[in-house]
Amino acid sequence: MAVLERPRTPRAGTARAVGLALALTATVIWSGNFVIARALHATVPPVQTAFWRWIVALVAVAPLTLPEVRRQWPVIRRHLPHLAGAALLGVTLFNTLIYQAGRTTSATNMAMIAAGSPLLIAAFDRLGRRRAAPAPDGAPDDGAPLGPRRIAGMLLALAGVVVLVGGGSPAALARLDLAPGDLWMLAATATFAGYSALLRRRPDGIGQRAYLFMTFALGAAMLLPAYGVSLAVEGGFPLTAATAGPLLYIGVLSSAVAFFTWNKAIALVGAARAGVVYYLQPVCVALLSYAVLGEGAGPVQVGCMALIVAGVALGAGGKR
Repeated sequence: MAVLERPRTPRAGTARAVGLALALTATVIWSGNFVIARALHATVPPVQTAFWRWIVALVAVAPLTLPEVRRQWPVIRRHLPHLAGAALLGVTLFNTLIYQAGRTTSATNMAMIAAGSPLLIAAFDRLGRRRAAPAPDGAPDDGAPLGPRRIAGMLLALAGVVVLVGGGSPAALARLDLAPGDLWMLAATATFAGYSALLRRRPDGIGQRAYLFMTFALGAAMLLPAYGVSLAVEGGFPLTAATAGPLLYIGVLSSAVAFFTWNKAIALVGAARAGVVYYLQPVCVALLSYAVLGEGAGPVQVGCMALIVAGVALGAGGKR
């Protein structure tokens, strides 16, 4: 009688390294969203930016995802409520709120507020874990208490973000007023945290690519009524290189590539640990601003970036 050999699983250290690298890739790509939100705020209405982003994303991922969707359709149909919830949070609301925030606040403020996501991700993940069965597809059991090391890393990274926004001056930080865009960004941060925690409960039998396509399709469908209202009230936008280029970036890279890598990262290392890497977003935005706008970084900015990187390394690492 033949003996079936158990499939090999990747070593925990290798899986963790790959998961953190994927989370970092998504974070770097998503950092461009804040610059684009500011660049398009005067020419493309937020809802229209979000709608065309997901149409472009669907066209980009369809050739690779539709075969898997067809094979898994019976399972997908049974779990449409879960998929609709993930699409509402991660597709319909999250990025639309970012583009709305970009109308009245700076890219730096948006990145700073987004850096609060790891704390909310960890909290939502714990709440979800209390009500859910173990995660499918070999996802890590990340429901244990955060532990002093990870908490210390999160607080260290958060301190770096706060000081970075204040420019090293407590007085400047105290004068930081919350613009309407800051409030929109707070709402976006909460929806992203809920989406990331919900990813851990991805139904068994639905692959990464099928999950991605269905959330994109459902999210775009839910945006369609708001898109029609925006067209009627605000009118369309001119299709030029200045508008088409950013839409292609957010449709292909920020959607098709970044969402796949983020979802895979959570499957490998869990929502809380991947969320710690998200603290690097203000650093990425600062570097992108330097590359695109020529804005230099002084000693305070460099020191704060070092704090953020150290906090991420402390909070996202293993026990060793």
